[in-house]
Amino acid sequence: MNIEILQPKPFDLVGSTILIAGNAVGFEATLSVTVSEGHDEVRGFVTAGSTAIRQFQGSIDIPASAAFRLSRLFVTIADDTGGGDGAPIPSVTIPVLYGPMILPGFSGWWEHTVARGETLSAIARRYFDDASKFTVIQQANQHIVPDANVIFPGQVLRIPRAF
Repeated sequence: MNIEILQPKPFDLVGSTILIAGNAVGFEATLSVTVSEGHDEVRGFVTAGSTAIRQFQGSIDIPASAAFRLSRLFVTIADDTGGGDGAPIPSVTIPVLYGPMILPGFSGWWEHTVARGETLSAIARRYFDDASKFTVIQQANQHIVPDANVIFPGQVLRIPRAF
């Protein structure tokens, strides 16, 4: 089976319901969905049509009881019916960033384009009235901002928000 994940994209900032969509090839395939980070995992499934390339979509809810310790999760879509005769089970894994571990009450994000002379502290002061929350912005953008002291004009950052 071929599996292509279209949503979420790698390093998307996701909430407690992760929307999943893509394309797969298979015969009445039920695809398993696993969300994990090495300490805990949540499992679910989606269905991908029959006999040819078919779109699939679904969601997986992360319960409040999930014992995640890290904000970087891995979403794995696998065809558990494939991989016969000792062959590996077809699967695709992508990393995502889990908003509720970055900012309690996470409900989405704003986009902010970095202007010349801005710092993460200044941006945090603007959005959170608290310069020390620059770490929240860095964590939500860890794939493009590995060092909080290095951001660039024109860079588009996700600013987590909570209601």
